[in-house]
Amino acid sequence: MLQKTPEPEAPVQPDIAIQPDLAAILKTGGPRRRLWRYLGFAVLAIVVIGGGWAWQASRTTASAVTYTTAPVTRGDLTVSVAATGTLQPTNQVDISSELSGTVATVDVDFNDTVKKGQPLATLKTDNLTAAANLAQATLEARQADVEQAQATVTQTAAVYARSQKLIAGGFDTQTTNDSAKADSDRAAAALASAKANLAIAKANLDIAQSNLGKAQILSPINGVVLDRAVEVGQIVASSLQAPVLFTLAEDLAKMEVQVAIDEADMGKVAVGDKATFTIEAFPSRTFPATISQVRLSPVTVEGVVTYTAILTVDNTDLTLRPGMTATASITVEQVKDSLLVPNAALRYKPPVTASKTSNNGVGLLGLLMPKRPEGNSAATTTAASSIDGTRALWVLRDGAPAEVKVTVGLSDGTHAAVTGGDLTEADKVITAAKTGS
Repeated sequence: MLQKTPEPEAPVQPDIAIQPDLAAILKTGGPRRRLWRYLGFAVLAIVVIGGGWAWQASRTTASAVTYTTAPVTRGDLTVSVAATGTLQPTNQVDISSELSGTVATVDVDFNDTVKKGQPLATLKTDNLTAAANLAQATLEARQADVEQAQATVTQTAAVYARSQKLIAGGFDTQTTNDSAKADSDRAAAALASAKANLAIAKANLDIAQSNLGKAQILSPINGVVLDRAVEVGQIVASSLQAPVLFTLAEDLAKMEVQVAIDEADMGKVAVGDKATFTIEAFPSRTFPATISQVRLSPVTVEGVVTYTAILTVDNTDLTLRPGMTATASITVEQVKDSLLVPNAALRYKPPVTASKTSNNGVGLLGLLMPKRPEGNSAATTTAASSIDGTRALWVLRDGAPAEVKVTVGLSDGTHAAVTGGDLTEADKVITAAKTGS
């Protein structure tokens, strides 16, 4: 069966009328997109430039400096050294007993005023009296021995003398003469021994009488009883360790403060320096004192080295008492009628500002990438001294800081004395600066 071959379809012809319209539309749309693109770039540039100017303006406002000032004053400046110590009597004596025994009487009490030689306490004297009587009897016996030996010496000397005459006449033998001489020599030696025993007996009597006298404990000074550590019936054993029975102060009208001065301040302190001190019992009262001694011996406590200075104190009214803690201020140097500035002003240094760009303007690149400021605007490093010994001091004049060269003297740790330079009482020194809006 024969199949019929289909006829090919005719190709579709494009719409010739549509093509010119698309080209026209594309030609008209291209310039519009480029225009919007240019407008977008322009707006972005304006925003960036405006933001940069705003940032630069805000930075300029924020970099404004506010100064803290202090007035220049005129007055006296005192340099002092602080120290602490305790009040002590000028002469304090601890009294104990040289003998062992039982306390029979106690004749004084706390705060009693005593005179030199006044009895303070007495030990029982039974044994001491017996020992003294024994020594007296021994002395008398030794005295009798001396008298007996003296008589023997006289007798043997006479016998020897007669023997000498007899032998000279031929009426005595040499043996008899030698025996007489030996008897005389022995008698002389016995007399010497008796005299030595007599001296020993006298010494023993002196010791016994001295011990009997020491049974009564006497005051060695005129003063007042600060402490009493003995009671009637108490046994004193001085052979082991002499106990302190009484503590006496010679004169409480004149006292001293023993203060500890740090080794760093020893170069400033000298004998004769004036001082003042306070005590907790009278906090509103200041007591005057004078350094009378600076001891050479160091005192080391936990690695800290101090030296003891003695302050002489007048305590006529007997207000002060031994053992009180005193806080002393020792005057080492003084400056009269000088200009004074705070030490903070000497440490002040003006802020370091960033350098300006050329033509007094900032480029677009500078706005987009601003330069970092140099230095620290809040720096307050210590002002160094110049070669000529002057130091820089900054004052606020007409609202602006001005540098003034001054010569600085003593400082008490808070203020310093200005001894030279272009500085007046009308000036206000700058002590600090703060950067901010």
